[in-house]
Amino acid sequence: MRCPKCGNQEDRVIDSRSSKDGASIRRRRECTGCQHRFTTYEEIERELIRVLKRDGRSEPFDRRKLINGMIKACEKRPISLEAIEKAVEEIEADLEASGGREMASSAVGARVMEKLHGLDQVAYVRYASVYRQFQDIGEFLDEIQNMGRRAKASVSQPELFK
Repeated sequence: MRCPKCGNQEDRVIDSRSSKDGASIRRRRECTGCQHRFTTYEEIERELIRVLKRDGRSEPFDRRKLINGMIKACEKRPISLEAIEKAVEEIEADLEASGGREMASSAVGARVMEKLHGLDQVAYVRYASVYRQFQDIGEFLDEIQNMGRRAKASVSQPELFK
């Protein structure tokens, strides 16, 4: 690892710790040349997933876009950033587990709606209004009525049968 201070490529690892979720490793390093200490993070290199958009375009999966969309839906709601990031991590893991290298944007959106339904109903309706492109108040009301009929998915209790 190149030292950010002097550029030396020789260093030694002083401390290694697993992150909270176990998805990355934090390493504290010391440059052997200038004794400058710095931190690096090691993560699993994920398979590149491409998202097929409605208009036929294909683009790389962007975790940041997913987080931003969920943050927007959860704006002014009692949902922590950690809960959103955990939901995004679960969505990303689910997409990777599906095995495909290309995923329709509708499939990604459906997974986001599923997670938001378990987190917060207002955030769910906000996201659904954009995702499903509601045109009038009637579509909002229909979605709210459908939401009332469905049992709220528990974030802590995974679904047994799909």
